[in-house]
Amino acid sequence: MKEFKGRVIAAGNWEGEAAVSKGGFNTLASFQSSAIGGKSEAVVGDQNNKDLYGKNITGKALCLPITIGSTTGGLVIQTVCQMGITPDCYLFSEHIDSLAASGIVLARVWEKSPVICIDQLGEEFLATVKTGDKLKVTEDGTVTIL
Repeated sequence: MKEFKGRVIAAGNWEGEAAVSKGGFNTLASFQSSAIGGKSEAVVGDQNNKDLYGKNITGKALCLPITIGSTTGGLVIQTVCQMGITPDCYLFSEHIDSLAASGIVLARVWEKSPVICIDQLGEEFLATVKTGDKLKVTEDGTVTIL
């Protein structure tokens, strides 16, 4: 077991599986086909994301450094939360970017989404966590790789 402590953006307790993107996560490219297609799960459609392309990330902990891409990023996060196809947790190794933060806040306030978000988990977190790892997240911002 290895523990990391980050800053809580949207609190919650959760246990489940990690989905890891070592590079910036393009929200529009990743979620577009699932959101527009009205899918029941979010399969990453960004061909430039070699870590997660083609993988279902619904209900997982999305572990990433930052989000990148279009200025619609916040709206995209809010939309997949509203649709119920979002990752359950967004776990950032770096400071959350403003677009992702706006999407998380909008989802929590407007959609009453239980989505969890923690940032500033550090480079070691992203270097250590692997897709498929079991994680435990607590409302105080502690993430444990089980």
